[in-house]
Amino acid sequence: MRVIQLLPTLSYGDGVGNDVLAIDKLLKENGYDTMIYAENIDSRLPQEIVRYFDKMPRIGEDDIILYHLSTGTQLNYRLSKLGGRKIIIHHNNTPPKWFVPYDKKAESLAAEGEKGIRYLADTAQYCLADSSFNREDLIRAGYRCRIDVLPILIPFEDYRKTPDAAVLERYQEDGFTNIVFTGRIAPNKKQEDVIEAFYYYKKYYNPKSRLFLVGSYGGMERYYGRLQDYVKRLGAEDVYFTGHVRFDAILAYYRLADVFLCMSGHEGFCIPLLEAMSFDVPIVACCEAAVTETLGGSGIGMKERNTLLAAGLIDRVVRDQGLKAHVIQEQRKRLADFDTQKVSAQFLEYLEDFIRQNKKGI
Repeated sequence: MRVIQLLPTLSYGDGVGNDVLAIDKLLKENGYDTMIYAENIDSRLPQEIVRYFDKMPRIGEDDIILYHLSTGTQLNYRLSKLGGRKIIIHHNNTPPKWFVPYDKKAESLAAEGEKGIRYLADTAQYCLADSSFNREDLIRAGYRCRIDVLPILIPFEDYRKTPDAAVLERYQEDGFTNIVFTGRIAPNKKQEDVIEAFYYYKKYYNPKSRLFLVGSYGGMERYYGRLQDYVKRLGAEDVYFTGHVRFDAILAYYRLADVFLCMSGHEGFCIPLLEAMSFDVPIVACCEAAVTETLGGSGIGMKERNTLLAAGLIDRVVRDQGLKAHVIQEQRKRLADFDTQKVSAQFLEYLEDFIRQNKKGI
C-alpha cells in the first residue's frame, strides 16, 4: 500500500505546498510508503520529494490518493480514472467573482475550480476540510461522504529560524509603529481596506506609523497597480509593498509587527493569522469567511467591514498595554489548538480509520 499525494501545483513556501510537504514528512516518519506528484513543480523543490504527474506509476487498488483540491485543473476530471482509494483534502477555491475586474485568466481558473469541486462529489470516498467553512463548501457542492475538519499541518518550528537581519536593521527601533499584513496581493485579500484603515490610523492617531504589505503580486499586476493608485489618491505615506520575499524576510516582518491587520473578504483558513499568533503579534481582523473560525474568539474581531473602526482598534491595542497582553494571552490559547503534534496525531487517526473501513486487496 502506498499513500500518494496529488495536486495541480506544488509551490515553494505557499500554504498548500507546505501542508503537502508536512504531510509527506509525517507519513514517512510513521512508516508509510509515500510520494508526491504534481502537474507543475517549483524548480526549488528537489526531484526526490516530488515528481511530475505524467511520471505517476499505475495505482493499485489498495493504494491511497490524497488529492489536494484548491483550484481549476484537468486533474479534477482525471482523478476518478486513476484507481485506488481516494481522499480529498479541500483547501477551498476562491470564487471567480473576486477576479472579474482584474484578471480573466484567474476568473476562468476559479470558475473551473468550482466546476471541479462539484464534479468530484461522487469520486471522493472521504474528505478532510481545513475548516468548517470549507466543509460547508463541499456539502453545498453535493458531497455525501464523510467529511472531517482538520486544520492545515503547520511546522511551527520553522518560525523560530533566524530572521533577515537586513530587514530588521533597516526598520527596527526607530520609533515607528508597524502595521503588517502578509499574503499574496489578490482581490479577495482586500488590501485596499488594509490601506484605507492604515491611512485613517496614521492620519487621526499616529503619524509615526507605517504599513507593510508582504506578498507577491505575480499574476495580479492589474490589482497591484490599482492599489498603488489608491495609495496615491489617498495621499497615504509609508505604505510598503514588499513583493515576493524570502522566508527569512517574512520572519523579520513578523518580528517588526506591532499589529497584524487582516481585512480579507474570502479565506478558506488563513494561515497568516496563526503565524501572527506564533510571534505574539496582536491581531485586528474583519470576521468574514473562515477568518472567524480560525481566530476562534481570539484577536480583536470586527463583525462589520469598517476601516475607520479598524484604525481605532489598532490605536487601542497599541496604546493599552493591558489589552494587548490580554489579546496575546487569548491568541496563545487559540494557537495551542493548532499544535503540530496534535494535528499530526489527528491526521494519522483519520487516515488509519479510513484504511480500516475501506480495505481493498490488503
